[in-house]
Amino acid sequence: MDTYTPSGRRKPLRLLVLALLALAALTFAACGSSSDDDKSADTGTQAASSGGAETTADSGGDKGKLLWVQPMRNHPVHRIMQGGFLSECKRLGYECEIVGAEALDMPATAPLADAVIAKGGIRAIGVYAYDPSTYPFIARWGKDYPIVSWHIPVREGEAPGLKAVTGTVPTDYAKEAATAIGREIGCKGTVAVTEGSFNTVENLVARTFTDQMASDCPDVKVLKPQEEGFDVPAAKAKAVSILQANPDTVAAFSTTGGGPVTWAGAADQAGKRLTIIGMDYVRQNLDLVRDGKVFAVVGQPLFEEGAKTAELLGQLAEGQQVAYDNPLPATIITRDQVARFEGMLDEADAATKGL
Repeated sequence: MDTYTPSGRRKPLRLLVLALLALAALTFAACGSSSDDDKSADTGTQAASSGGAETTADSGGDKGKLLWVQPMRNHPVHRIMQGGFLSECKRLGYECEIVGAEALDMPATAPLADAVIAKGGIRAIGVYAYDPSTYPFIARWGKDYPIVSWHIPVREGEAPGLKAVTGTVPTDYAKEAATAIGREIGCKGTVAVTEGSFNTVENLVARTFTDQMASDCPDVKVLKPQEEGFDVPAAKAKAVSILQANPDTVAAFSTTGGGPVTWAGAADQAGKRLTIIGMDYVRQNLDLVRDGKVFAVVGQPLFEEGAKTAELLGQLAEGQQVAYDNPLPATIITRDQVARFEGMLDEADAATKGL
């Protein structure tokens, strides 16, 4: 899962994650975006004026505003999520605003959120709870507003103030990926496994994949997971070295969004045909699937997570009760499904055009 996995993570417990942050020109909602990676900002006002850009469309109603708080706001995977949020926020008739530092840095992001909150009109807040460093901010904002998170599993009660979470179940797609690879390779050969970084979610996915492969295909050897990292040339070199050390490798599974590029490049360099499954339906990865260089990518429900977050926030803003856990299915995207997910990316582009 890049977490940014999910779906890419930069460091242990600094997840993901994957698309196109922008501002919808809304009939019903005003959508804004603020960013600032100046960690020296001491107040919300300072943060909003020291490098952050804020744009707001015309207001489309009096329902109030839904706020989306996400560090590393311009990560491609995060932008897909934001496209889903903006689309659903528009449909629900709320104003919507997105704030976040360019870096995966909650202390730099919080003043941006505080500045928006200080203006008034906030009904509910989505906060990307990518690791426990975000929990104190959730607790603080949660005293006054309903809070929802997405993509990263957070157990109920672990983050005080968090009312609901949504996202896929990592163990489910790990099992599906193992079954798909096992079927494609005829339960023969060796399978390599790489992670963006060794962290709780990716470790769980790799372990579940290995266990499922052992159940489905007991004769298949699954190599011990290795850290792929996020530097493209270095990741490819690591994958090539795995292939050289294990010449009977016939498939590779990567738990991070850079995995399709990593393993497609390594296979080309080594002159091998591999059955590759990696994470996330960013355009580059979908192109590799269409071209036959990657067998499939795991379609974490990125756009859907954003939309579901907006839906839950709207329900909470209206005083409705919601379930804490709101799981969404992931899809193993093979060549015949590429067009459908490209359409989803097009929808995200349209929703966020102009930001």
